[in-house]
Amino acid sequence: MALSKTSRAVSWVFQIVMVVILVQTLFFKFTGSPESVYIFTKVGMEPWGRYGSGVAELLASILLLIPHRAAYGALLAVFVMLGAIGSHLTQLGIVVQDDGGLLFGMALTVFISGLIVLALRRRSLPILSKT
Repeated sequence: MALSKTSRAVSWVFQIVMVVILVQTLFFKFTGSPESVYIFTKVGMEPWGRYGSGVAELLASILLLIPHRAAYGALLAVFVMLGAIGSHLTQLGIVVQDDGGLLFGMALTVFISGLIVLALRRRSLPILSKT
């Protein structure tokens, strides 16, 4: 079943929000910015966790821009953000290096946006298509 025009538009708004946030953080992960190195060192995953999460976020971003694969991108982004949010709540804290909680807020935004996209595009995923 195809999405209504309104559902499609709402989904695209959230997909674009997610892509903008995910893509902007890729630069910092792949260039080894001091803040990214600090974060992944603190959680014991430097450098491979930084590279791995960057690749996962890049893949999620690409999938989010392909209409019939957007639900897969949202699902991947939700799982990556679960790791980020969990790291903030258990090891990093909400505020990291005086960022005022910006990184945590962006992770929450991507997580919630991903859940919305999943709800709207649930029929695209075989495991959720029966609901």
